[in-house]
Amino acid sequence: MPTFSRPTPSSAGHVVGAASLVSSGSDLPNVPRLNVRTFTSPRHTTRYLEAGPVDGPLMVFLHGWPQIGLMWRSQVEAFASQGWRCVAPDMRGYGGSSAPTESGAYALSEIVEDMVELHDHLGARPAIWVGHDWGSPVAAALAAHHRDRSRGVVLISVPYFPKGFALPNLLPLIDRQLYPIDRYPDGQWDYFRFYLTHFNQAVSDFEGDIPAALASTFRPGNPASAGLVSPSALITQNGGRYGSAHRAPPTPSDPALWPSADFDALVEAFQVSGLRPANAWYLNDRVNMTYANAAPDGGRIRPPVLFVNGEWDPICDINRSRLGEPMRDACRDLFVTNLAAGHWLPLERKTELVHVIRSWLELKGL
Repeated sequence: MPTFSRPTPSSAGHVVGAASLVSSGSDLPNVPRLNVRTFTSPRHTTRYLEAGPVDGPLMVFLHGWPQIGLMWRSQVEAFASQGWRCVAPDMRGYGGSSAPTESGAYALSEIVEDMVELHDHLGARPAIWVGHDWGSPVAAALAAHHRDRSRGVVLISVPYFPKGFALPNLLPLIDRQLYPIDRYPDGQWDYFRFYLTHFNQAVSDFEGDIPAALASTFRPGNPASAGLVSPSALITQNGGRYGSAHRAPPTPSDPALWPSADFDALVEAFQVSGLRPANAWYLNDRVNMTYANAAPDGGRIRPPVLFVNGEWDPICDINRSRLGEPMRDACRDLFVTNLAAGHWLPLERKTELVHVIRSWLELKGL
């Protein structure tokens, strides 16, 4: 397994952008303040944001790549104002949380165990777990392996794969009419393959200009792109995410997705950690599949599951592919809905996502 070092200061002792986390939101009355907390166990440190009454029902928001817990500001503020105790951790390798140097430390089982420890710290009352991007496999795996910890699960953008969110399990589900195997052997998942074959370049290209890389990554979905070949399928052909330039072009951030102060906190987080820890989440297919296969009852999820699909998601849209089939087979109580968005759905449709989740919670009596 590749190893890497993280720039100093160490993750356990450095809280990235803590002041901006709590100061850049709305100053309007009745908008709950985001409080920065840190929980440390013998194996891991998790920084998390918390808002809402401590005795309220628990809702935990899990981010994915390349984000921090702050991405959930709008949803946390909305549900906390309605009496929920909302928690949004920086996941392992991100923000103010620990970033181990061994790539195997980013196996899904380790990340789920982080959330188990955090859940115990929060009182261990069964929670609503909300995940986006890589946070979706974490939330689903936790529900499959630790059933008593979930009242309900919300998966956003990335559907559940009971045999593991791993490249070998994604390839059979590729739309081969859109992605002929001779031209696109890995389909829209070519970016995933590139991590496995060119890991150091994938990291160094992104780190060539971190603000521009983040700004160019977080762009709203485009309805005209639906049903077309995704740029993510062309990474290897182009010699990397940014081609021969090996760095992102100058790009302004989109304040409609990330408010400016929040985007500054995001940039600061990655300027400290770099992208190696975040990208290492993609290096553990074998152990992740072994872990998935050890789940009780074939990985079936018993609590109610809401899946929110981005209609213009160029990688994970389940309406134009078979990607949703394993999830439909594995979830006993599944409700699927669509929002007009690309992959960054919680940022593109902040208010609409709150409404969808709230309506589902009411429908299920949660």
